[in-house]
Amino acid sequence: MKSFKRLVYPYLGWAGALIVLPMLIIVFYAFSMQGNDVIPVKLTLQNFVRFFSDPIFIEVLWRSVRLAVITTIICILLGYPAAYFIAKLSPDNQSVMVLLVTLPQLINMLVRTYAWRGLLLNLPFSPAVKVYIGMVYNFLPYMILQIYTSLSKMDPSLIPAAYDLGCDEKTAFLKVTLPLSIPGIISGITLVFLPAVSSFFIPKLLGGGSYVLIGNLIENYFVTTGDWNFGSAVSLLMAVVILISMYFTRKFDYDEEER
Repeated sequence: MKSFKRLVYPYLGWAGALIVLPMLIIVFYAFSMQGNDVIPVKLTLQNFVRFFSDPIFIEVLWRSVRLAVITTIICILLGYPAAYFIAKLSPDNQSVMVLLVTLPQLINMLVRTYAWRGLLLNLPFSPAVKVYIGMVYNFLPYMILQIYTSLSKMDPSLIPAAYDLGCDEKTAFLKVTLPLSIPGIISGITLVFLPAVSSFFIPKLLGGGSYVLIGNLIENYFVTTGDWNFGSAVSLLMAVVILISMYFTRKFDYDEEER
């Protein structure tokens, strides 16, 4: 057993170098600013005060969360019927449909977004609508696959049993199918909301630069202005938002399993 424990050491080293260390650097930059010749670095909360004191930054954060929430809701409304339809097919047809859903994911997301940029270029849509189209297109497969996985694991004899107990088709769906698919919905929400709230190149390419989200703000302060301290503070706030959303989704999933 001890020999197998040693296999985790390379992973711990990789996680420390590529995850823990960069996060510590971001935390350091977020709580510091450039000092003077005597004290080159000064610890401060000024970066966070700057963010919360400017209503523009608050509006950008709210717009990002709102975009992610609406994108997630649209993915649920479109993904659940698609997953339900796939789960009702024969096993061979299910494999074909799953392949068709996952096939676009073999192409890089940036390339797919550039393709949508060309398709939407001459259409009379607002930048916000174009961004929503790009978001839903890129993240919808994650929702479909998660819900389909939950539906495919459901015991098929439960629906006939519900009919035998007097349920009609609608009641059987609401009382049996939907509750059993909630874990897939929760997993889909996690896989859609988290990348959507922090996405930056989809709004940049499809929004034409006029639809700024929190990801674009972070990119701008790191790449363009070079203000790593403020950019790190915004990144840390975004990480807090993501952790809070993960907490609530996991809590809801746990409560549902207990029920």
